[in-house]
Amino acid sequence: MRKGEITREAVLKALGEYDQLGPDAFRDAYGYGKALAYVLVHEGREYDSEAIVGVAYKHDQGRLLESDELSGGRGHAVAELKRLGFHVKVVRNPDWARDELILACALVVENGWRGLDANDPRVVELSQLLQMLPIHDGASRNETFRNPNGVARKTFDISTRHPDYRKKPTNGGALDLTVLRDFLDRPTEMMEAVRLIRVGIASGELQDLSPIDDDELDDYSAPEGRLLLRQHLRRERNRSLRKRKIESVLRARGRLACEACEFDFEQQYGDRGAGYIECHHVVPLHEAGEGRTKLADLALICANCHRMIHRRAPWPTPPELRALIETQTSASTNGAVPTQRNGQTLTSA
Repeated sequence: MRKGEITREAVLKALGEYDQLGPDAFRDAYGYGKALAYVLVHEGREYDSEAIVGVAYKHDQGRLLESDELSGGRGHAVAELKRLGFHVKVVRNPDWARDELILACALVVENGWRGLDANDPRVVELSQLLQMLPIHDGASRNETFRNPNGVARKTFDISTRHPDYRKKPTNGGALDLTVLRDFLDRPTEMMEAVRLIRVGIASGELQDLSPIDDDELDDYSAPEGRLLLRQHLRRERNRSLRKRKIESVLRARGRLACEACEFDFEQQYGDRGAGYIECHHVVPLHEAGEGRTKLADLALICANCHRMIHRRAPWPTPPELRALIETQTSASTNGAVPTQRNGQTLTSA
């Protein structure tokens, strides 16, 4: 469905049918499920937003709109209803993001891996902080978004999944367990990430970051969370820093080549590749965040090596990736098959 394919009149007609048939009969008649995230509120009554949009489409376009045609699902239905002047209310708050869970898990760690009550001052403070994070937009939040009760409940979701907890765990998500394991495996790094997130929010730096498409961020592995990752990527893409780094390398070496694989864009593509290379911030996420970026913090690498570095945490340095490439090349030349075990490259004939 494209923007503008339903009218306000068609939505009102669908609302009239909904009132006449009743919620269950209306959904059954058109094959829609009950709204789980958003409801349309009109004249004091609540309606299933996606079903209303789908039926309104039928009135305007001559056929019922299927759920998978709503281009983005409920979010797209919500946008159309708001465009037409209707009020839409959030039913369910968004799932907890990794960054939010990192902050909650740190609180559990500081409390001896025990959950906390909603009236605990530390829970109240974290609730206020989570409401400031630039992760979930206002349209996806309802009045209970990350309130002290929800934060307290999440601390128990995390604490009851600790390996030493012997009773039945509370209902949590798979990401709760993932973040907990990150803290068990890398406690110093994760607590430093917590400090940097808090510093970044207090200073306003993390809140001022330009948005980055979630699909792009999905290609990066960053246990420290997406806020610090966005900060990291902004520094890598700083045009002024990149230009200065390239100029310094050209003065020192006379050419631009990937520091991991030696790929030279100009040598491969001629004038089209002259002066082109990507910039990588080599300082780990849990260490970066404060102070100005120095040229020594940056490495010039090709797009392929850059993507391979970011693909899995912990991120290898360009020299470490170079060693992996050399091992792979040597193994292939000698007819051996390289394999990975516990982070080390092994070869077999």
